[in-house]
Amino acid sequence: MSRIGKQPIPVPGGVDVQIQSGQAKVKGPKGELYVLVHPLTEVAQEGEELKVSVKNPDDRQEKAMWGLTRALLANAVQGVSVGFEKRLVVVGIGYRVDLKGKNLDFQLGFSHPVVFEAPPGIEFAVENAPAGINAIEDAQATIVIRGADKELVGRTSAQVRKLRPPEPYKGKGIRYSDEYVRRKAGKAAAAA
Repeated sequence: MSRIGKQPIPVPGGVDVQIQSGQAKVKGPKGELYVLVHPLTEVAQEGEELKVSVKNPDDRQEKAMWGLTRALLANAVQGVSVGFEKRLVVVGIGYRVDLKGKNLDFQLGFSHPVVFEAPPGIEFAVENAPAGINAIEDAQATIVIRGADKELVGRTSAQVRKLRPPEPYKGKGIRYSDEYVRRKAGKAAAAA
């Protein structure tokens, strides 16, 4: 039995789930998502819960699809009701980010500004760099990426980070807020 797959998915108020052949349509206050339902699994709505089941719970392939389908449906329900967000920190003197309309405008040490366009379903916000004990040295700003689709939020944050990944000597670049950048000693420390 799949430990993940057998757990019911609670459907909060304001979220509507319609199960059609091969897919589930999840609609809520944050948007509308479609989740493909694998043919080896079956989804049923019982009251305020969604339940995923399979015909043969001992089959390895069916067990894998059982847990996967349940996880995808749970993420869709959470996404349309609460939403997902990722935080990135821009670190480095001279590095800046501004919100121009719906797009991000970066100054990342290149000879030109870099404009990152928001994909449909994604919302950007720019906040001041966090201060305090756990603050990152030379942090300039924090980028908040929000959306209903967990996979799209993660992919977009990875694409933004890819514009200027953190380098190991000074730690400059774009990193996740909870990411640890392992620092290397420079030439002066190595020669001494």
